[in-house]
Amino acid sequence: MNALTLPDVAAQASRQALPLDWVGMCGIATPVLIDGQRLSATADAGVSLDDGDARGIHMSRLYLALEILEETPLSPALLHRVLRQFLDSHEGLSHFASLSIHTDLLLKRPALISPLAGWKRYPVSIEAHLKYAVFHVELKIQIPYSSTCPCSAALARQLIQQQFVDDFANQSLEHAEILAWLGSANGIVATPHSQRSMATLNLRLDTHVDELPLLSLINEAEAALGTAVQTAVKRADEQAFALANGQNLMFCEDAARRLSTALRRSSSITALDVRVVHAESLHAHDAVAQSRWQREAS
Repeated sequence: MNALTLPDVAAQASRQALPLDWVGMCGIATPVLIDGQRLSATADAGVSLDDGDARGIHMSRLYLALEILEETPLSPALLHRVLRQFLDSHEGLSHFASLSIHTDLLLKRPALISPLAGWKRYPVSIEAHLKYAVFHVELKIQIPYSSTCPCSAALARQLIQQQFVDDFANQSLEHAEILAWLGSANGIVATPHSQRSMATLNLRLDTHVDELPLLSLINEAEAALGTAVQTAVKRADEQAFALANGQNLMFCEDAARRLSTALRRSSSITALDVRVVHAESLHAHDAVAQSRWQREAS
């Protein structure tokens, strides 16, 4: 029996000669190694199809090139190596390659006061592009935090003042009476509204960066915001969180400015697009602010 050569349909000529900007696969399941963690991820891998006469690309070559992600810590150098393999395996067909990796970074975060700690999830996307030997990496990080509305805080304080007047108008008060009133329901007749908020950071890494600075960027962002959401807490931690929120009032505009200002100081990034969303408890809609910046060429 004669062996038959398996057909390669992708090598056939296209009936409609037309280059394509991107061809590949999305949602490829793959493990990745980030900061010592083995994480479950999905990858989007593709190349341009510059030869308009070619029927298609060789997707299996892209898929097999991702095997190195299983055993090598993720870094800009590794991403460049994978993209170079994408293009080398499609010589004459492609000049542009891209790889996007989507995962959840897990960080163990301590409580504010007590010795407790818990895991917090940070959705992360890492995108790498290689075109005509020009390579760059972009990071997308989502960071949840708490925000308390300055306007509602001022209105709540006014109502508390009015309640105090109503309860004690023209009375001579002792310290103990005031202290007891402050600890009663009347002493907190109104509260400012807070909201669980989300910051989405889109950052372009400087070409000199050797590692993915995910942890340092997350820490810088949370420090700038001041009220990162918590994990495991005791009552002392919850009280400390209430105090932090009360002393850290911010509109979405404040949050966007804080993040943009803090991240611009980082030497590891050359451009940013920061977007914050305050999921309001007052309105059925959200409050949103955005800030973009790019480092000037030296």
